[in-house]
Amino acid sequence: MTSRTTSNHEGIRLRTLSEIEQAGLRTLDRVIVEYLQGGAGAELTLARNRSDFDRIRFVPRVMSGRPYPSTATTLLGVDLRIPVMTAPFGSDGYFHADGHLAVARANERFGTCGIVPEAGTFSAEQVAEAAPKAATFGQLHPMGSEANFRSMVRRYVDAGYRGLVLTLDCPTPGWREHFLLNDFTVDSRVVSGNYPPGAEIDMERALEQLNPRGEPPWSWDKLGSLLAEYPLPWLAKGVLTPEDALAALDAGAAGVVVSNHGGRQLDGVRSTIEALEPIASAVGGRGPVVLDSGIRRGSDVVKAIALGADAVLIGRLAAYGIAAAGEHGAHQVLDLLRREIETVLVLLGRGDITDLDRAAVEWEE
Repeated sequence: MTSRTTSNHEGIRLRTLSEIEQAGLRTLDRVIVEYLQGGAGAELTLARNRSDFDRIRFVPRVMSGRPYPSTATTLLGVDLRIPVMTAPFGSDGYFHADGHLAVARANERFGTCGIVPEAGTFSAEQVAEAAPKAATFGQLHPMGSEANFRSMVRRYVDAGYRGLVLTLDCPTPGWREHFLLNDFTVDSRVVSGNYPPGAEIDMERALEQLNPRGEPPWSWDKLGSLLAEYPLPWLAKGVLTPEDALAALDAGAAGVVVSNHGGRQLDGVRSTIEALEPIASAVGGRGPVVLDSGIRRGSDVVKAIALGADAVLIGRLAAYGIAAAGEHGAHQVLDLLRREIETVLVLLGRGDITDLDRAAVEWEE
């Protein structure tokens, strides 16, 4: 396992998000860089997640007379300083020795929250202890043993988490050719924080290996029935169609996360920003819609909100942040996003982030 050791990074100057990305990548071995940045198949979806943001143009209005805008919002009763949460990226110990402990502390200090991964370096309890106000949502993969699933849900409940995020697009790992080219296998130490040695867990799935074996994927009925037994609201992550969004809500989900897993699962699907608007329209206010995959700038956040998202997730950006400078790096990522979001809102002349509407953007023909 290769990762940065803990230290005080407060003196490191990180002035832009691209500078943080480059600083973070310099700390990592080449194989880990490819693991972090790579996608599935020919990486078409990975590229579209970014290029489709470039197809969206802003429509500013001048002389609005509006006061300086607020970036604050709420999601399922959780206050967010900006409509940005950190994604549940696993293998976090590869990027910094403190992994999601550093991410959670940065979230808490900044004023937002994160989704804590099931297959992470640290346990749900450790992350909650490090930053109880920011360890808000716990991630689960609905697969394998029901007993393990129930046990993990109960641990999130007992640790004080306020919601769950169900990652639905991983019934099998994506076809990632960089794994094959590098003869890469994930070190168990960076993904087994919640499952100590000897635990009954399908590590083939937890480690994101190729050619996994196991039971067929779960159904909406099975997932909804299990989660109805617990008090926490849950979000369905991995939704790319209006039909699946409505199925998730009918199964009991409080909302959906529009995600293609950062282009790391099924290659050749829509970018999430392209899939967002029809999904938000179908959901029609029945619950929050969160966008995942492709966010690299504050302006991307504004575009997503204008197209119907209530918040967005950042995965690679957060990983770059901790790789560059631990908690300080992750905090700087959030603060730079905040500053750019504020600037874009002022120049759009549209007011607070929660007042943003579809008229603020247009797609290129």
